[in-house]
Amino acid sequence: MRFFEKLNFNFLGLRKTAYAISGALFLIGIIAAVTRGFQFGIDFKGGAEIVLQFEKPINISDIRADVDNIGLGNLEVKTFGGETGVMIRTELQLIPAEVYPQVIEAIEQEIEKLIPGVSRKIVDSSASSVTYAFDNSEDANNIIDGLFAAGFQSGRVSEEPDNVEMLVSVGIADWIKENLRTKIPDNPFTVLKEDRVGPKIGAELKRDAVLAIFFALIAILIYLGFRFKFIFAFGAVAALFHDVLITLGLFAILYGLIPGLNLDIDLTIVAAFLTLIGYSINDTVVVFDRIRENLKIHKTRPLFEIINTSISQTMSRTILTGGTTLLTVLVLMIFGGEVLRAFAFTLFFGIIIGTYSSIFVASTLVYEYATKYHKKVEF
Repeated sequence: MRFFEKLNFNFLGLRKTAYAISGALFLIGIIAAVTRGFQFGIDFKGGAEIVLQFEKPINISDIRADVDNIGLGNLEVKTFGGETGVMIRTELQLIPAEVYPQVIEAIEQEIEKLIPGVSRKIVDSSASSVTYAFDNSEDANNIIDGLFAAGFQSGRVSEEPDNVEMLVSVGIADWIKENLRTKIPDNPFTVLKEDRVGPKIGAELKRDAVLAIFFALIAILIYLGFRFKFIFAFGAVAALFHDVLITLGLFAILYGLIPGLNLDIDLTIVAAFLTLIGYSINDTVVVFDRIRENLKIHKTRPLFEIINTSISQTMSRTILTGGTTLLTVLVLMIFGGEVLRAFAFTLFFGIIIGTYSSIFVASTLVYEYATKYHKKVEF
């Protein structure tokens, strides 16, 4: 199937309009980034994040009230994927010292419910866990299983049959879950996702994400410099920066404005940007290949006409490839669930912007360079 087989549109004639559109998008994105900033996910900020799925619809205001007074300070609480989902996030890494005794007391009360009066002692404790020792392995195993069924992160210290020790996690997320189970006993929930990232790891991940995108662009610049000419490589990489920065600006502009769309920047979004870079450069290379072919065939034709003809000749492929990809990503954005929605959102708008830049940024920069410096582009 082919569209626009005889298309001969003056794309370069619209380059100044395209510059104005790109400049406006850049300006709006910068203003939004300065005034609203970016919201980073748990991967980059560090802290604890827990996503819960309740059996019955919940009132998010009630959930906020339930977790506001459990000793963890300000918690970010918002709906996740519908009326039964909730995401709770905190930048705290460890249970505060003043809350720790309450956590131990909750564990002790649950142990008493399981086996009243059972002999036990705390043999080790830290800011994130506590270790109990019992008189026999049977009591230890029963209490470990009972605590786990009650929602505590309990486990055996050793897999030996005669193990009498139990390790119980006392992290931020565990304390949140325990309090919600106590305060909302008639609405059971399951844990969909639970992430805990230290601040040092978060900073390293943020740095590595920036380096991954930067080195990907450098590698593309070197590859295209060998495959075509440096000006083609420069135009392509400039178009990629254009795509990434404008799409990033959308995150600052639209954050919190679209219900059900979580636009926190995390490792999943970084993966989406890298995917966008790969898709966009592929689209650009197709146009550049056709320009190179036409330059070899029509050596005396003006570069202006060759670039317009080349873009027109590849338009059928661009529409078919871009259209089918956008349709797939749109379905993923609508039906893929909360976890994948931001990823699909990034690709959806990124593909549109990437297709636009392949036509109105990468190719026009090649023409502007050749015109300004009176260079003859040939292969």
